[in-house]
Amino acid sequence: MTWNQHIVKKNNKALVLQLIMEKDPISRADIAQVSGLHKATVSSLVNELLEEELIFESGPGESSGGRRPVILHFNKAAGYAVGIDIGVNYVLCVLTDLKGNILIEKNQLVNRTPYPTILGIVQNMVQSLIDEMPSSRYGIVGIGVGVPGIVNKEGCVLLAPNLGWTNIQLKMDLENLFQVPVIIENEANAGAFGEQQFGAGQDYQNIIYISAGIGIGVGIILNKELYQGKNGFSGEMGHMIIDINGKPCSCGSRGCWEAYASENALLEMANTDSLESMIALAEDRNQTSHKLLGEIGTYLGYGINNIINTFNPDQVIIGNRLALAKQWIEEPIRTTIQNHTLAHHQKEMRIDFSKLGKYSTALGVSAFVVERFIKEEVKTS
Repeated sequence: MTWNQHIVKKNNKALVLQLIMEKDPISRADIAQVSGLHKATVSSLVNELLEEELIFESGPGESSGGRRPVILHFNKAAGYAVGIDIGVNYVLCVLTDLKGNILIEKNQLVNRTPYPTILGIVQNMVQSLIDEMPSSRYGIVGIGVGVPGIVNKEGCVLLAPNLGWTNIQLKMDLENLFQVPVIIENEANAGAFGEQQFGAGQDYQNIIYISAGIGIGVGIILNKELYQGKNGFSGEMGHMIIDINGKPCSCGSRGCWEAYASENALLEMANTDSLESMIALAEDRNQTSHKLLGEIGTYLGYGINNIINTFNPDQVIIGNRLALAKQWIEEPIRTTIQNHTLAHHQKEMRIDFSKLGKYSTALGVSAFVVERFIKEEVKTS
């Protein structure tokens, strides 16, 4: 087989697997029809995928006149992915199948903990997921981690101001520990991808995902593709300046959006230690907490206004921890946007809250891991 033929075969095989994943259940004849590939080609590629246990067959489907076709399914239990979301005050770790369904989760609250301790927590969580994981042909296909900071393409966390990290070799450390491929991604990018794949963004082309937690990050999806910028650093909009002589920010600048509109800003104003206690007070009709949550919503609206006027998206999704306070922040966000955003930009533009809740980032990085596994598998086989 020439090199060119090899490439064509690889691409065709990836196409067949993609179709089975997307249109499951599907027959060989339907694959040939949708893909335009020859029936014999489809048959031989399907046989390879069956041998690799990436797909499986089930009994005959509905006949359209001839023999009843054998139906093909994607084998979501051929292996498992680990998705980890490292927040400033929590670590969430999930085990998913190859379709993004969560099988097991581990969650731990932390408090601005130094990197070696966080690495130890992550190591224990991943190890216990591996110990509890069902047996499968491929086992753990990889680990994905979302981090609130600037991550380069080599998986090094260059700067995570709210974690107090600089130049942390997270990818290398985890690959040394577990000997599987590791993907490190900015948590807002991962959250945007998670919502696009499994959550509120499934029907939209241009999505802005606002990750509003201790800090604020933004994930940008343009024409269904995650936009990462030249070096992968896009979306640091928590650090756009909204007050030139404003409050100091953890990044070293002053007047950043996240200094006014984040969970951290709320806790400082309320002089309390947790978002949950603020929400409990608000549920008890405490006027001060209503007022403070409203202020946070208004400030979130100011920043979102700038982003909408810049990107003209179909949809803005608000996620991460502040989404828990939806009941109190949604109205001030919407009012601010109605009053300030250009009218043409507001037409046919939706504002939604995350559908995946606290899982957006963990499911996003797990989906990155699965995507890479599928590509690599097809490439090497």
